[in-house]
Amino acid sequence: MAKCLARGPPNDRHPGRAPDHHAIAYSLQMSKTIDAATLGAWLDTQGLPGAGIPLEQRYLSGGSQNEIYVVSRGDFQAVVRIPPTTAPESRDAGILREWRIIEALDGTDVPHTKAIAVCDDTSVLGRTFYLMGFVDGWSPMDAPNWVEPFTSDYSLRAGLAYQLVEGIATLSKVDWRAKGLEDLGRPDGFHARQVDRWTAFLERIKGREIPGFAEASAWLRAHAPIDFVPGIMHGDYQFANVMFEHSAPAKLAAIVDWEMGTVGDPKLDLAWVVQSWPEDTTDEAGKGYVDLTAMPSRTELIERWGQAAGRQVDDMDYYIVLARWKLAVVLEQGFQRAATDEKLNAFGPIVLDLMLGAAELAASTDYK
Repeated sequence: MAKCLARGPPNDRHPGRAPDHHAIAYSLQMSKTIDAATLGAWLDTQGLPGAGIPLEQRYLSGGSQNEIYVVSRGDFQAVVRIPPTTAPESRDAGILREWRIIEALDGTDVPHTKAIAVCDDTSVLGRTFYLMGFVDGWSPMDAPNWVEPFTSDYSLRAGLAYQLVEGIATLSKVDWRAKGLEDLGRPDGFHARQVDRWTAFLERIKGREIPGFAEASAWLRAHAPIDFVPGIMHGDYQFANVMFEHSAPAKLAAIVDWEMGTVGDPKLDLAWVVQSWPEDTTDEAGKGYVDLTAMPSRTELIERWGQAAGRQVDDMDYYIVLARWKLAVVLEQGFQRAATDEKLNAFGPIVLDLMLGAAELAASTDYK
């Protein structure tokens, strides 16, 4: 879900300038709408507050898979998550899958958006959609607009990282069977399937050789985790998919964007976080896709997750190899369809670095 932060219109008083990409994005926000009258009438059938009050809406974010809107009437406020009309038909099932997860999280200690209502009747808005609670939070992805005091007081930054991994430690302990998610994934044989599944995926999209792929794949086939405890996993866990409360000390407000959620191995979520996290986060060493300066080391994060989850972490090398290998395959799909897309083309060298990193770690580890 997009980070729920209100933004004002860009400064457009200088028409002689080159195109303002922020202004273009803002214009897109203004042009994206949903049928507020129809949605309001449907909300009335669900007994939600504000009946008779015109529904106001604001587009937040979106892409090829989902669009996100804030809607409100009176004191009622919620976020609508809905596939665009151009999204594949399978996204409707994906929306229901996401809904099942956030609904299952209600009543747990996992920071999440509240499940409000779901609609699989496509005659309402044209696609399956659901409403979740609005969370007023911020994201470390919003550089350079970090909130105070995290910008000026570096001693508070460790809390952001520890909260990040503690969020999935809490998630790993949710009783997914009791929450009715027995059929959400296929935990039996989860690790045995990974190499075959993603190798087949790569073969379908393959457009070049990726050095290190064969070596890392062979290593993964020959190894397994020390202990596999199935649980709910997010599937794409990182700073981009969490929100924090505005106050200090750091506190996770919500885990968002459950498109890849399943019942699998929660420790792979941890590996997703730390696979590129440095041991040294001082000065320039901490500058990555998020400014990690003054945050804990990779080892400290792994240890904190182990303490919070009550799990051993002696086999994290296996998970980091798997995370780098799998992420490389996932990003290769974007690179292969990039054409002139600058963002997707940037995945090209990242894929090569990830795969070589997976192969090098596999070759150097003494994990049996």
